[in-house]
Amino acid sequence: MSRIEVAELEEAERTSVLGTGGTGVLSFSTEGDEPPRTVPVSYGYDPVQSTFYFRLATSPEHPPETFDGHAVSFVTYDANDEWWSVVAKGRLEDIERDDVGTDALEGLERVEIPLIDIFGSHPREIDFAFCRLEPTAFTGRRESSTAP
Repeated sequence: MSRIEVAELEEAERTSVLGTGGTGVLSFSTEGDEPPRTVPVSYGYDPVQSTFYFRLATSPEHPPETFDGHAVSFVTYDANDEWWSVVAKGRLEDIERDDVGTDALEGLERVEIPLIDIFGSHPREIDFAFCRLEPTAFTGRRESSTAP
């Protein structure tokens, strides 16, 4: 019987498991004793710049301008076979700003953000903001089985 241990993901492993896009959970910082605002999201990942791209639904309570500069943590994982997880922290950037536009367009060409219908309305009827996260903290872990 083998024993399950936890190992850090090397950069190449992290790039491999993230692919060019997938799904995860994005948590927004809040004030005071409020819990973080956490939402399921789809992401695109650019391994060249180690950057995540998000298509975030907007609403009157969460207009596009509230995302820019917001502190977040992002988690994605897979629990099939041997599990892995990646956690990235940093601040969101609105990629429609002039000072990040060209750089962001190059990154967006290398990603694939899945369109997932979790909104209760057809995604074509929802307004979205496009943001990126260049992590200031980036960790990855995976299952590592060892013989007893």
